[in-house]
Amino acid sequence: MPVHPPHRPRPRRRLRPAALAAAALTAWTAAPATAAPPSQDTARPAHCFRVDTLKVPGAERQQASCLTELTTAGTVASGHTDPADWAGLTPEGLATPRGVPGIQIDGYFPDSSTANTNHGWNHDSQFVIRLPYRWNGGLVVSGAPGVREQYANDRAFGDWAVANGYAFAATDKGATGAAFHRDGEAPGDALAEGNHRVTQLTRAARQVVARRYQRPPTRTLAMGMSNGGYLVRWQLENHPELYDGGIDWEGTLWRTEGPNLLTFLPPALRHYPAYAAGGAGAGQAHRAMTAAGYPAGSEFLWPFHHQYYWDLTQRIYREELDPEFDGATEAGTPFCAPGTPACDADYVYAERPEAVREAVAEIALTGRIGKPLITFHGTYDVLLPISRSSDFYAKLVKREGRGHLHRYYRVEAGTHVDSLADAFPGRVRPLVPCHRSASAALERWLDHGVRPPSSRTLKLPAGADPAKLLTYCPLTG
Repeated sequence: MPVHPPHRPRPRRRLRPAALAAAALTAWTAAPATAAPPSQDTARPAHCFRVDTLKVPGAERQQASCLTELTTAGTVASGHTDPADWAGLTPEGLATPRGVPGIQIDGYFPDSSTANTNHGWNHDSQFVIRLPYRWNGGLVVSGAPGVREQYANDRAFGDWAVANGYAFAATDKGATGAAFHRDGEAPGDALAEGNHRVTQLTRAARQVVARRYQRPPTRTLAMGMSNGGYLVRWQLENHPELYDGGIDWEGTLWRTEGPNLLTFLPPALRHYPAYAAGGAGAGQAHRAMTAAGYPAGSEFLWPFHHQYYWDLTQRIYREELDPEFDGATEAGTPFCAPGTPACDADYVYAERPEAVREAVAEIALTGRIGKPLITFHGTYDVLLPISRSSDFYAKLVKREGRGHLHRYYRVEAGTHVDSLADAFPGRVRPLVPCHRSASAALERWLDHGVRPPSSRTLKLPAGADPAKLLTYCPLTG
Protein backbone atom coordinates (compact mmCIF):
# COMPACT_ATOMS: atom_id res chain seq x y z
CA MET A 1 0.00 0.00 0.00
CA PRO A 2 1.23 3.54 -0.67
CA VAL A 3 2.29 5.81 2.15
CA HIS A 4 -0.50 8.27 2.80
CA PRO A 5 0.56 11.90 3.36
CA PRO A 6 -1.23 14.20 5.82
CA HIS A 7 -4.78 14.69 4.59
CA ARG A 8 -6.82 17.79 3.88
CA PRO A 9 -10.38 17.59 5.19
CA ARG A 10 -13.09 16.96 2.63
CA PRO A 11 -16.35 18.91 2.98
CA ARG A 12 -18.83 17.22 5.32
CA ARG A 13 -22.08 18.06 7.04
CA ARG A 14 -22.18 18.21 10.82
CA LEU A 15 -23.42 15.27 12.85
CA ARG A 16 -26.89 15.58 14.32
CA PRO A 17 -27.06 16.31 18.07
CA ALA A 18 -28.38 12.79 18.67
CA ALA A 19 -25.33 11.28 17.04
CA LEU A 20 -23.04 13.48 19.09
CA ALA A 21 -24.83 12.41 22.26
CA ALA A 22 -24.34 8.79 21.36
CA ALA A 23 -20.71 9.49 20.61
CA ALA A 24 -20.24 10.83 24.12
CA LEU A 25 -21.56 7.55 25.55
CA THR A 26 -19.89 4.99 23.34
CA ALA A 27 -16.68 3.45 24.61
CA TRP A 28 -15.08 3.96 21.20
CA THR A 29 -15.23 7.73 21.56
CA ALA A 30 -13.44 9.70 24.26
CA ALA A 31 -14.74 12.96 25.71
CA PRO A 32 -12.74 16.13 24.95
CA ALA A 33 -9.83 16.80 27.28
CA THR A 34 -9.88 19.93 29.39
CA ALA A 35 -6.43 19.82 31.00
CA ALA A 36 -3.86 22.47 30.12
CA PRO A 37 -0.64 21.41 28.38
CA PRO A 38 1.76 19.78 30.85
CA SER A 39 4.56 22.10 31.86
CA GLN A 40 8.23 21.15 31.59
CA ASP A 41 10.01 20.67 34.89
CA THR A 42 13.08 22.82 35.54
CA ALA A 43 14.87 20.31 37.77
CA ARG A 44 17.37 17.94 36.20
CA PRO A 45 17.56 14.75 38.25
CA ALA A 46 19.21 11.67 36.75
CA HIS A 47 16.02 10.36 35.19
CA CYS A 48 15.84 13.49 33.03
CA PHE A 49 19.28 13.12 31.49
CA ARG A 50 19.34 14.49 27.89
CA VAL A 51 15.81 15.90 28.15
CA ASP A 52 16.88 19.11 26.36
CA THR A 53 18.46 17.23 23.48
CA LEU A 54 15.50 15.05 22.52
CA LYS A 55 13.84 16.00 19.27
CA VAL A 56 11.09 13.98 17.59
CA PRO A 57 11.90 13.82 13.86
CA GLY A 58 9.13 15.32 11.76
CA ALA A 59 7.14 16.72 14.69
CA GLU A 60 5.54 20.12 14.22
CA ARG A 61 5.31 20.60 17.97
CA GLN A 62 6.73 18.80 20.97
CA GLN A 63 6.99 19.38 24.70
CA ALA A 64 9.30 17.31 26.90
CA SER A 65 8.67 16.93 30.62
CA CYS A 66 10.72 15.44 33.44
CA LEU A 67 8.36 13.30 35.52
CA THR A 68 8.77 11.44 38.79
CA GLU A 69 6.04 9.00 37.66
CA LEU A 70 5.34 7.86 34.08
CA THR A 71 2.47 5.51 34.94
CA THR A 72 -1.11 6.64 35.41
CA ALA A 73 -0.43 6.59 39.16
CA GLY A 74 1.22 9.96 38.54
CA THR A 75 0.28 11.18 35.08
CA VAL A 76 -3.40 11.66 35.93
CA ALA A 77 -2.57 14.23 38.62
CA SER A 78 0.25 15.85 36.63
CA GLY A 79 -1.88 16.29 33.48
CA HIS A 80 0.24 13.99 31.34
CA THR A 81 -2.64 11.68 30.43
CA ASP A 82 -6.39 12.02 29.98
CA PRO A 83 -8.54 9.41 31.76
CA ALA A 84 -11.38 10.09 29.30
CA ASP A 85 -9.20 8.58 26.57
CA TRP A 86 -9.04 5.20 28.31
CA ALA A 87 -12.32 5.16 30.22
CA GLY A 88 -14.14 1.83 29.98
CA LEU A 89 -11.37 -0.17 28.34
CA THR A 90 -9.95 -1.93 31.41
CA PRO A 91 -11.38 -3.40 34.63
CA GLU A 92 -11.83 -1.07 37.56
CA GLY A 93 -9.67 -3.30 39.76
CA LEU A 94 -6.67 -3.41 37.43
CA ALA A 95 -3.54 -2.77 39.50
CA THR A 96 -1.56 0.38 38.70
CA PRO A 97 2.23 0.05 38.89
CA ARG A 98 4.27 2.82 40.50
CA GLY A 99 7.83 4.00 40.83
CA VAL A 100 8.72 4.71 37.19
CA PRO A 101 10.48 8.08 36.76
CA GLY A 102 11.49 9.31 33.33
CA ILE A 103 10.79 11.65 30.44
CA GLN A 104 7.51 12.19 28.59
CA ILE A 105 7.30 13.91 25.23
CA ASP A 106 3.93 15.15 23.99
CA GLY A 107 3.45 16.61 20.54
CA TYR A 108 1.97 16.31 17.10
CA PHE A 109 2.98 15.78 13.50
CA PRO A 110 1.85 18.14 10.72
CA ASP A 111 -1.83 17.60 9.90
CA SER A 112 -4.82 19.72 8.99
CA SER A 113 -7.55 18.01 11.03
CA THR A 114 -8.35 19.44 14.46
CA ALA A 115 -10.64 17.10 16.41
CA ASN A 116 -8.14 16.10 19.12
CA THR A 117 -8.48 18.70 21.88
CA ASN A 118 -5.89 17.29 24.30
CA HIS A 119 -3.73 20.08 25.79
CA GLY A 120 -5.91 22.64 24.04
CA TRP A 121 -3.96 22.02 20.85
CA ASN A 122 -7.01 21.21 18.69
CA HIS A 123 -4.79 19.21 16.39
CA ASP A 124 -4.86 15.58 15.28
CA SER A 125 -1.80 13.37 14.81
CA GLN A 126 -0.91 13.87 18.46
CA PHE A 127 1.52 11.42 20.04
CA VAL A 128 3.07 10.60 23.39
CA ILE A 129 6.51 9.07 23.98
CA ARG A 130 7.58 7.88 27.44
CA LEU A 131 11.20 7.10 28.29
CA PRO A 132 11.69 5.34 31.64
CA TYR A 133 14.91 5.89 33.58
CA ARG A 134 15.41 2.13 33.96
CA TRP A 135 15.29 0.92 30.36
CA ASN A 136 15.21 -2.72 29.26
CA GLY A 137 16.34 -1.94 25.70
CA GLY A 138 12.87 -2.22 24.16
CA LEU A 139 10.21 -0.02 22.61
CA VAL A 140 6.45 -0.61 22.49
CA VAL A 141 4.45 1.29 19.82
CA SER A 142 0.67 1.49 19.86
CA GLY A 143 -2.21 3.10 18.00
CA ALA A 144 -5.46 4.12 19.69
CA PRO A 145 -8.52 1.84 19.55
CA GLY A 146 -11.76 3.04 18.02
CA VAL A 147 -11.70 6.77 17.41
CA ARG A 148 -9.96 7.60 20.68
CA GLU A 149 -6.88 9.70 21.28
CA GLN A 150 -3.23 9.04 22.08
CA TYR A 151 -3.63 8.22 25.79
CA ALA A 152 -6.25 5.51 25.18
CA ASN A 153 -3.77 2.67 25.77
CA ASP A 154 -2.18 4.12 28.90
CA ARG A 155 -3.89 1.64 31.26
CA ALA A 156 -3.95 -1.42 29.00
CA PHE A 157 -0.42 -1.17 27.57
CA GLY A 158 1.41 1.97 28.67
CA ASP A 159 1.57 1.30 32.42
CA TRP A 160 2.72 -2.28 31.82
CA ALA A 161 5.31 -1.21 29.26
CA VAL A 162 7.12 1.48 31.28
CA ALA A 163 6.89 -0.52 34.51
CA ASN A 164 8.70 -3.34 32.71
CA GLY A 165 11.37 -1.02 31.36
CA TYR A 166 10.08 -0.44 27.84
CA ALA A 167 9.97 2.93 26.18
CA PHE A 168 6.38 3.53 25.06
CA ALA A 169 4.99 5.51 22.12
CA ALA A 170 1.35 5.96 21.12
CA THR A 171 -0.55 7.88 18.44
CA ASP A 172 -4.14 9.02 17.96
CA LYS A 173 -3.95 7.75 14.34
CA GLY A 174 -4.46 11.21 12.83
CA ALA A 175 -8.27 11.32 12.84
CA THR A 176 -10.29 11.25 16.06
CA GLY A 177 -13.85 11.45 17.31
CA ALA A 178 -17.22 10.42 15.92
CA ALA A 179 -16.76 12.74 12.95
CA PHE A 180 -13.38 11.28 11.97
CA HIS A 181 -14.78 10.56 8.51
CA ARG A 182 -14.62 14.28 7.68
CA ASP A 183 -10.85 13.93 7.32
CA GLY A 184 -9.21 13.02 4.00
CA GLU A 185 -10.04 13.65 0.38
CA ALA A 186 -11.62 10.33 -0.56
CA PRO A 187 -13.50 7.48 1.15
CA GLY A 188 -11.16 5.40 3.28
CA ASP A 189 -8.48 8.09 3.62
CA ALA A 190 -9.00 8.65 7.34
CA LEU A 191 -8.63 4.95 8.12
CA ALA A 192 -5.60 4.56 5.87
CA GLU A 193 -3.99 7.53 7.59
CA GLY A 194 -3.88 5.54 10.82
CA ASN A 195 -1.46 3.07 9.25
CA HIS A 196 0.79 5.90 8.07
CA ARG A 197 0.76 7.55 11.50
CA VAL A 198 1.87 4.37 13.29
CA THR A 199 4.71 3.89 10.80
CA GLN A 200 5.69 7.55 11.19
CA LEU A 201 5.71 7.36 14.98
CA THR A 202 7.63 4.08 15.05
CA ARG A 203 10.45 5.52 12.95
CA ALA A 204 10.54 8.73 14.99
CA ALA A 205 10.37 6.99 18.37
CA ARG A 206 13.23 4.66 17.48
CA GLN A 207 15.43 7.70 16.84
CA VAL A 208 14.34 9.38 20.07
CA VAL A 209 15.11 6.21 22.02
CA ALA A 210 18.55 5.96 20.43
CA ARG A 211 19.29 9.58 21.36
CA ARG A 212 18.07 9.21 24.93
CA TYR A 213 19.86 5.94 25.74
CA GLN A 214 22.79 6.27 23.33
CA ARG A 215 21.93 3.08 21.48
CA PRO A 216 19.02 1.94 19.31
CA PRO A 217 16.32 -0.30 20.73
CA THR A 218 17.16 -3.98 20.67
CA ARG A 219 13.46 -4.85 20.37
CA THR A 220 10.49 -2.98 18.93
CA LEU A 221 7.02 -4.40 19.56
CA ALA A 222 3.66 -3.31 18.12
CA MET A 223 0.67 -3.65 20.46
CA GLY A 224 -2.97 -2.68 20.07
CA MET A 225 -6.59 -3.55 20.76
CA SER A 226 -9.59 -3.35 18.42
CA ASN A 227 -8.70 -0.80 15.72
CA GLY A 228 -5.27 -0.74 17.36
CA GLY A 229 -5.00 -4.50 16.88
CA TYR A 230 -5.77 -3.97 13.19
CA LEU A 231 -2.86 -1.50 13.08
CA VAL A 232 -0.54 -4.17 14.53
CA ARG A 233 -1.57 -6.64 11.83
CA TRP A 234 -1.14 -4.07 9.07
CA GLN A 235 2.30 -3.02 10.30
CA LEU A 236 3.58 -6.60 10.51
CA GLU A 237 2.23 -7.24 7.00
CA ASN A 238 3.55 -4.05 5.41
CA HIS A 239 6.53 -2.90 7.52
CA PRO A 240 7.95 -5.98 9.26
CA GLU A 241 11.42 -4.40 9.04
CA LEU A 242 10.43 -1.93 11.79
CA TYR A 243 9.34 -4.50 14.36
CA ASP A 244 10.45 -7.68 16.08
CA GLY A 245 6.93 -8.86 16.87
CA GLY A 246 3.43 -7.83 17.89
CA ILE A 247 0.45 -8.39 20.19
CA ASP A 248 -2.97 -8.16 18.56
CA TRP A 249 -5.87 -7.84 21.02
CA GLU A 250 -9.15 -8.46 19.12
CA GLY A 251 -8.03 -6.62 15.98
CA THR A 252 -10.58 -5.30 13.51
CA LEU A 253 -10.66 -7.19 10.21
CA TRP A 254 -11.04 -5.36 6.90
CA ARG A 255 -11.45 -7.55 3.82
CA THR A 256 -12.54 -6.28 0.41
CA GLU A 257 -15.10 -9.04 -0.10
CA GLY A 258 -15.84 -9.32 3.61
CA PRO A 259 -16.11 -10.06 6.37
CA ASN A 260 -15.81 -6.56 7.77
CA LEU A 261 -17.77 -4.20 9.99
CA LEU A 262 -20.15 -3.34 7.18
CA THR A 263 -21.16 -6.97 6.65
CA PHE A 264 -22.01 -8.03 10.21
CA LEU A 265 -23.24 -4.85 11.94
CA PRO A 266 -26.31 -4.23 9.71
CA PRO A 267 -27.85 -7.65 10.53
CA ALA A 268 -27.58 -6.79 14.24
CA LEU A 269 -29.35 -3.47 13.69
CA ARG A 270 -31.96 -5.22 11.58
CA HIS A 271 -32.80 -8.18 13.81
CA TYR A 272 -32.03 -7.24 17.40
CA PRO A 273 -35.15 -5.05 17.91
CA ALA A 274 -37.40 -7.95 16.91
CA TYR A 275 -35.52 -10.29 19.24
CA ALA A 276 -35.74 -7.80 22.13
CA ALA A 277 -39.47 -7.26 21.54
CA GLY A 278 -40.19 -10.95 22.11
CA GLY A 279 -43.30 -12.52 20.64
CA ALA A 280 -43.67 -14.65 17.55
CA GLY A 281 -40.75 -13.16 15.66
CA ALA A 282 -38.18 -13.39 18.44
CA GLY A 283 -37.01 -16.90 17.62
CA GLN A 284 -36.41 -16.13 13.96
CA ALA A 285 -34.61 -12.90 14.88
CA HIS A 286 -32.38 -14.81 17.30
CA ARG A 287 -31.45 -17.29 14.60
CA ALA A 288 -30.61 -14.40 12.26
CA MET A 289 -28.39 -12.84 14.94
CA THR A 290 -26.42 -16.01 15.56
CA ALA A 291 -26.12 -16.62 11.81
CA ALA A 292 -24.56 -13.14 11.52
CA GLY A 293 -21.88 -14.15 14.04
CA TYR A 294 -23.28 -13.08 17.43
CA PRO A 295 -22.79 -16.23 19.52
CA ALA A 296 -25.47 -17.98 21.52
CA GLY A 297 -24.73 -17.39 25.18
CA SER A 298 -23.79 -13.74 24.66
CA GLU A 299 -27.38 -12.47 24.60
CA PHE A 300 -26.99 -10.73 27.98
CA LEU A 301 -24.49 -8.39 26.28
CA TRP A 302 -26.69 -7.49 23.32
CA PRO A 303 -28.79 -4.70 24.94
CA PHE A 304 -25.69 -2.68 25.90
CA HIS A 305 -24.13 -3.08 22.48
CA HIS A 306 -27.35 -2.14 20.72
CA GLN A 307 -27.61 1.03 22.76
CA TYR A 308 -23.99 2.17 22.63
CA TYR A 309 -22.02 0.37 19.93
CA TRP A 310 -23.70 -1.17 16.92
CA ASP A 311 -25.62 1.80 15.58
CA LEU A 312 -22.97 4.51 15.95
CA THR A 313 -20.14 2.26 14.79
CA GLN A 314 -21.99 1.19 11.65
CA ARG A 315 -22.98 4.73 10.71
CA ILE A 316 -19.64 6.49 11.14
CA TYR A 317 -17.55 3.76 9.50
CA ARG A 318 -20.04 3.36 6.70
CA GLU A 319 -19.90 7.14 6.19
CA GLU A 320 -16.11 6.93 5.93
CA LEU A 321 -16.17 4.15 3.32
CA ASP A 322 -19.52 4.66 1.59
CA PRO A 323 -20.71 8.29 2.04
CA GLU A 324 -23.02 8.10 -0.97
CA PHE A 325 -25.33 5.57 0.70
CA ASP A 326 -27.30 8.25 2.57
CA GLY A 327 -26.92 11.04 0.04
CA ALA A 328 -26.88 14.50 1.64
CA THR A 329 -27.32 13.06 5.14
CA GLU A 330 -24.14 12.67 7.15
CA ALA A 331 -23.63 9.36 8.97
CA GLY A 332 -27.20 8.19 8.57
CA THR A 333 -30.19 8.30 10.87
CA PRO A 334 -29.59 7.06 14.42
CA PHE A 335 -31.57 3.94 15.36
CA CYS A 336 -33.69 4.07 12.22
CA ALA A 337 -36.20 1.28 11.65
CA PRO A 338 -35.71 -1.09 8.71
CA GLY A 339 -37.54 0.27 5.69
CA THR A 340 -36.67 3.89 6.48
CA PRO A 341 -34.99 5.45 3.43
CA ALA A 342 -31.18 5.11 3.55
CA CYS A 343 -31.35 3.28 6.87
CA ASP A 344 -28.13 1.58 7.93
CA ALA A 345 -30.16 -1.35 9.25
CA ASP A 346 -30.90 -2.16 5.60
CA TYR A 347 -27.31 -1.71 4.41
CA VAL A 348 -26.07 -4.61 2.24
CA TYR A 349 -22.36 -4.34 1.54
CA ALA A 350 -22.42 -6.85 -1.32
CA GLU A 351 -24.91 -4.72 -3.23
CA ARG A 352 -22.96 -1.47 -3.02
CA PRO A 353 -20.96 -0.01 -5.96
CA GLU A 354 -17.45 -1.21 -6.72
CA ALA A 355 -16.08 2.10 -5.42
CA VAL A 356 -16.91 0.98 -1.88
CA ARG A 357 -14.82 -2.17 -2.22
CA GLU A 358 -12.02 -0.08 -3.70
CA ALA A 359 -12.06 2.09 -0.58
CA VAL A 360 -11.91 -0.99 1.65
CA ALA A 361 -9.09 -2.41 -0.48
CA GLU A 362 -6.88 0.49 0.63
CA ILE A 363 -6.99 -0.79 4.22
CA ALA A 364 -7.54 -4.52 3.65
CA LEU A 365 -5.46 -7.16 5.43
CA THR A 366 -3.82 -10.12 3.71
CA GLY A 367 -2.43 -12.31 6.50
CA ARG A 368 1.12 -11.99 5.09
CA ILE A 369 2.77 -11.12 8.40
CA GLY A 370 6.55 -10.90 8.41
CA LYS A 371 7.28 -11.10 12.15
CA PRO A 372 5.89 -13.12 15.10
CA LEU A 373 2.36 -12.17 16.10
CA ILE A 374 0.21 -13.28 19.04
CA THR A 375 -3.54 -12.70 18.68
CA PHE A 376 -6.14 -13.15 21.40
CA HIS A 377 -9.87 -12.47 21.15
CA GLY A 378 -12.89 -13.04 23.40
CA THR A 379 -15.54 -15.50 22.29
CA TYR A 380 -18.24 -13.14 23.63
CA ASP A 381 -17.07 -10.16 21.61
CA VAL A 382 -20.34 -8.85 20.17
CA LEU A 383 -18.90 -5.76 18.53
CA LEU A 384 -16.33 -7.65 16.43
CA PRO A 385 -17.72 -11.21 16.52
CA ILE A 386 -14.83 -13.63 16.75
CA SER A 387 -16.07 -15.88 13.95
CA ARG A 388 -16.16 -12.90 11.59
CA SER A 389 -12.83 -11.40 12.61
CA SER A 390 -9.93 -13.16 14.34
CA ASP A 391 -11.03 -16.69 13.38
CA PHE A 392 -11.00 -15.52 9.78
CA TYR A 393 -7.68 -13.70 10.14
CA ALA A 394 -5.98 -16.78 11.58
CA LYS A 395 -7.07 -18.71 8.49
CA LEU A 396 -5.65 -15.96 6.26
CA VAL A 397 -2.28 -16.20 8.00
CA LYS A 398 -2.19 -19.97 7.50
CA ARG A 399 -3.29 -19.66 3.88
CA GLU A 400 -0.38 -17.30 3.24
CA GLY A 401 2.08 -19.80 4.69
CA ARG A 402 2.82 -17.66 7.76
CA GLY A 403 1.29 -19.92 10.39
CA HIS A 404 4.71 -20.53 11.98
CA LEU A 405 4.77 -16.81 12.87
CA HIS A 406 1.34 -16.77 14.51
CA ARG A 407 -0.28 -17.92 17.72
CA TYR A 408 -4.01 -17.40 18.22
CA TYR A 409 -5.88 -17.73 21.52
CA ARG A 410 -9.66 -17.66 21.70
CA VAL A 411 -10.57 -16.54 25.23
CA GLU A 412 -13.83 -18.05 26.42
CA ALA A 413 -16.30 -15.42 27.72
CA GLY A 414 -14.06 -12.47 26.90
CA THR A 415 -15.83 -9.49 25.33
CA HIS A 416 -14.79 -6.30 23.55
CA VAL A 417 -14.14 -3.99 26.52
CA ASP A 418 -12.96 -5.18 29.92
CA SER A 419 -15.18 -2.78 31.87
CA LEU A 420 -18.04 -5.19 31.16
CA ALA A 421 -16.26 -7.72 33.38
CA ASP A 422 -17.15 -5.37 36.25
CA ALA A 423 -20.79 -5.22 35.16
CA PHE A 424 -21.03 -9.01 34.76
CA PRO A 425 -18.54 -10.53 37.23
CA GLY A 426 -17.88 -14.21 36.57
CA ARG A 427 -19.80 -14.12 33.29
CA VAL A 428 -17.32 -11.95 31.36
CA ARG A 429 -13.61 -12.64 31.51
CA PRO A 430 -11.26 -9.63 31.43
CA LEU A 431 -8.66 -9.83 28.68
CA VAL A 432 -5.94 -7.60 30.13
CA PRO A 433 -4.25 -10.52 31.96
CA CYS A 434 -4.20 -12.36 28.63
CA HIS A 435 -2.17 -9.46 27.26
CA ARG A 436 0.32 -9.88 30.10
CA SER A 437 0.64 -13.61 29.40
CA ALA A 438 0.93 -13.03 25.65
CA SER A 439 3.63 -10.40 26.18
CA ALA A 440 5.71 -12.72 28.35
CA ALA A 441 5.30 -15.48 25.76
CA LEU A 442 6.36 -13.15 22.96
CA GLU A 443 9.48 -12.12 24.91
CA ARG A 444 10.47 -15.78 25.41
CA TRP A 445 9.82 -16.41 21.72
CA LEU A 446 12.06 -13.56 20.62
CA ASP A 447 14.78 -13.92 23.26
CA HIS A 448 15.12 -17.67 23.55
CA GLY A 449 13.29 -19.17 20.58
CA VAL A 450 10.73 -20.77 22.91
CA ARG A 451 7.54 -20.94 20.91
CA PRO A 452 4.33 -20.11 22.78
CA PRO A 453 1.77 -22.86 23.43
CA SER A 454 -0.10 -23.92 20.32
CA SER A 455 -3.15 -21.92 19.27
CA ARG A 456 -6.21 -22.93 21.28
CA THR A 457 -9.31 -21.84 23.15
CA LEU A 458 -8.61 -20.72 26.71
CA LYS A 459 -11.50 -22.06 28.75
CA LEU A 460 -13.18 -20.01 31.45
CA PRO A 461 -12.25 -21.77 34.72
CA ALA A 462 -15.24 -23.40 36.40
CA GLY A 463 -16.48 -21.34 39.32
CA ALA A 464 -13.97 -18.65 38.46
CA ASP A 465 -13.31 -16.04 41.14
CA PRO A 466 -13.69 -12.62 39.43
CA ALA A 467 -10.78 -11.27 41.49
CA LYS A 468 -8.51 -14.08 40.32
CA LEU A 469 -9.48 -13.52 36.69
CA LEU A 470 -7.95 -10.04 36.93
CA THR A 471 -4.49 -11.62 37.08
CA TYR A 472 -4.97 -15.10 35.60
CA CYS A 473 -4.84 -16.05 31.91
CA PRO A 474 -2.37 -18.89 31.24
CA LEU A 475 -1.94 -19.60 27.52
CA THR A 476 -1.92 -23.32 28.21
CA GLY A 477 -5.71 -23.17 28.52
